[in-house]
Amino acid sequence: MSDAKRITWGKPRHPTDDDRDALREELLAMARAVRADGWADYRTEWSAGQVAVVAYVLGDADVLAEFDENEGTVLSRYAADLFGFLKGRKDIEAGLVGTQAWFDTVRAALGGSAD
Repeated sequence: MSDAKRITWGKPRHPTDDDRDALREELLAMARAVRADGWADYRTEWSAGQVAVVAYVLGDADVLAEFDENEGTVLSRYAADLFGFLKGRKDIEAGLVGTQAWFDTVRAALGGSAD
């Protein structure tokens, strides 16, 4: 038996409604910035994941393809951010219904036409 210490990851994170609201507001601000200013400045300022999620919200298939992303990759990545690891996995197994519903609320709050 190994003498190596077992890794302790700590208490699992369980995002709250407040956490999801804050994430929604951040995502809305980013999407509004792209609508107002275009992508030029943000492609280098934001991570590839941030660009992909904003592109998904805006319905920008060209940017998603450029980053080798699609609806499934974006939603799968966000499921855990929205619901925590275990509930996120369950949402993935259920077809990402909860994650899609959350993104629908983001798009509704954004309003207007997708870029």
